[in-house]
Amino acid sequence: MDKNYLQLIQFISEEAKISLEDVKRKIEAKQAKLSGLITREGAAQIVASELGISFDRQLVKISCLVSGMRRINCVGKIIGLSPIREFNKNGRKGRVANLILADDTSNIRLVLWDENHIDLIFKKEIVEGDIIEINNATIRNSEMHLSSFSEIKLSNKIFEKIIHEKELAKKEILSFDLNERIMTRAFIVRIFEPRFFEVCPECKRKLNELKECKEHGKIVPEKRALLNLVIDDGGDSIRTVIFAENLEKIIPQKELEDPILFKKWKEEFLGKELLFSGQVRKNNLYGNKELIISKINEIDLDKLIEELEN
Repeated sequence: MDKNYLQLIQFISEEAKISLEDVKRKIEAKQAKLSGLITREGAAQIVASELGISFDRQLVKISCLVSGMRRINCVGKIIGLSPIREFNKNGRKGRVANLILADDTSNIRLVLWDENHIDLIFKKEIVEGDIIEINNATIRNSEMHLSSFSEIKLSNKIFEKIIHEKELAKKEILSFDLNERIMTRAFIVRIFEPRFFEVCPECKRKLNELKECKEHGKIVPEKRALLNLVIDDGGDSIRTVIFAENLEKIIPQKELEDPILFKKWKEEFLGKELLFSGQVRKNNLYGNKELIISKINEIDLDKLIEELEN
């Protein structure tokens, strides 16, 4: 059972003062009544409402958040803040910003679409390290999204500890679902040639056709790289992408740019079994799944043996 879902039903059990098994039965009955047209998370929210539990009246721990939840309130510390990005989709222009919010149970990506919220970041009224309270958020694709009806405000809450490293579900490639964050053990079966592109050294955005940054104008561009791998766990394979900031952790860019050094690195890593962490996304060009890698670790054999024994 998904860890976050388990924590959600434990939360309902504690708030309603009924057993965990009773909560599960109510959720299963609700799904059956609706002929399977609702997710278990959605059914859990209906059950919670029928039991008098309202998420919009209380703060929810990040570890209890699952996709499909609405009107969520929580408090967390900003542990990561990405540059504001502009977009133009179907004639609609706007800005989007995202940050990583963490509490003492887990962390989650928070996506801001409303201009008033984005201005809080632009004007540095909220910065990395701040503790903030979020009201009326929606959880979708394992991310927290805020609309114009949502609220962000500074909080005086103090956390004794913050979870910086999110515990990921360990899954086989065949069972990957879109947008989920996972960890998988697999072999590198193909390594493509690296691709290079230029970005603004200030905001890390790609440059326009004139080699200029939309925000910072004429700049001395910074060269970045990405690398594609194909990994295989024996049951299925998937194409992966590693971007510059994570790529540097396994091979320095100067070695990527040197054909001889890259060939040597490629020969060493091809066929190697490793632990890959990242997020499953849809490749818009081909329509298939791909894994955006955030971390690659060597396999701890002692830990692996212990897990297999258990």
